[in-house]
Amino acid sequence: MRFILTKELGRLARWLRILGYDAQYFKEDNLASLIIQAIKEERIILTRNHRIPQARGIRIVVLKKERFKELLQELFQELDLSPEPESMFSRCIICNIELVPIEKEKIKDKVPEYVFKTQEDFVFCPECRRIYWQGTHWGNVQEILKQIGL
Repeated sequence: MRFILTKELGRLARWLRILGYDAQYFKEDNLASLIIQAIKEERIILTRNHRIPQARGIRIVVLKKERFKELLQELFQELDLSPEPESMFSRCIICNIELVPIEKEKIKDKVPEYVFKTQEDFVFCPECRRIYWQGTHWGNVQEILKQIGL
């Protein structure tokens, strides 16, 4: 499932990426461009904007909740989704590109010394070159999902 999120849903875009979903973040005000991109890339539009016109051949989900956890819960219920642990942390939270494994020795000087000593598995974004590893954020994500019943 692929998404395109309007500018008021930036935090949700990051979270969808953390959960492994392809989530484009559309920052412009041009609704026509948004709809064209959604159709062209076969994406579901996620928005809080009630004025986006329904277009043939496209799905638009208008989210109503304000608080982040409730918003995430609303989306997962609306689309009948459930997080898949094996997909989590598989995308760059900045670029939305799929992450690729990298050998530990290749990143020795690119991560904090403590991280290098305590972690074995690393992935990186081929676009922005960010390096990721399974740190405390993994547990934090799991805890939030548990709190909202996902």
